[in-house]
Formats: sequence, C-alpha cells, structure tokens
Amino acid sequence: MNKIHVSVADWQKDVAEIRRIREAVFIAEQSVPPELEWDADDAGAVHFLAFEGDFPIGTARLLPSGEIGRVSVLKDWRGLKVGDKLMEAVIGVAEKRGQAKQFLSAQVY
Repeated sequence: MNKIHVSVADWQKDVAEIRRIREAVFIAEQSVPPELEWDADDAGAVHFLAFEGDFPIGTARLLPSGEIGRVSVLKDWRGLKVGDKLMEAVIGVAEKRGQAKQFLSAQVY
C-alpha cells in the first residue's frame, strides 16, 4: 500500500473526484438523496482530498462557520486511519484560518 496523504483540494478543479467519493459513500451506500448531498455550501467551503499514492480515496469539507462535514472514505480504505488524517488536515487548516473551534456531526446509516 502507498502512503496515504491529504491535500487541500480546489473545488473547481477537483469537483469530479470529490463527487465520485461522496456519491459512492453517501448516495450509493447510505441512500442519501442527491438533492440533499449537493448544496450551495460547497462553493464557499475548503475541501480536502485524501490520497493513496495519486488515487483519491477520501474527502471532507470545512465551512466558514467551523463546521466540518461531508467526511467520507471509500469502503476499501476504511479502517486504515484515513479519517484521522483527514481530520488532522482539516483542523490544522481551520486553526491557521483562526477558526479556534470546529464542530462535526454524524448520522447513523
């Protein structure tokens, strides 16, 4: 397995990969309706992509309010601490932006 790393994504450039991951996790696996998955918050969010080598395997977003959301990791990479790496990156960027407090909520599926 290649080393897993996280980068800040460019919503305009990376939208296809972000959508691929979120559609697989939220829409296909968790049956979230597409109209609930995609919202206006994406345009103003800081997005993150987790990679194994050059292959995107996870994503998350940080809103200006400090809310962390849309955290998702493809099924085959779960249990490998990809979520931990995403959270470390998101929190690091939030703190650099002066967002001393962040929050996250989750759903059961």
